[in-house]
Amino acid sequence: MTDNVDEMKGRLNIPEEMWSCHTSVIGDYFIEGHVPVAAIQKLLAEQPDVDGIALPGMPSGSPGMTGEQQAPFIIYAVAHGTTFEFMTL
Repeated sequence: MTDNVDEMKGRLNIPEEMWSCHTSVIGDYFIEGHVPVAAIQKLLAEQPDVDGIALPGMPSGSPGMTGEQQAPFIIYAVAHGTTFEFMTL
């Protein structure tokens, strides 16, 4: 746990455009934001060469957020400073 989340996000090399309100670390991976469990399960099962995954912002209907899902959730992978689509839910 930390009081300086910006410093932690920087240390984990999470690009600012991927930031959300929650950051977790599982093994060698970060999980940024309200990422659905299906994406975390895929990450841990496949163990790709990435730094982590992110669901930027706080989309309505995502785990822990109220409201209905308004659009597909695009979960991004971050690998060595670059981002690409990991999966859509």
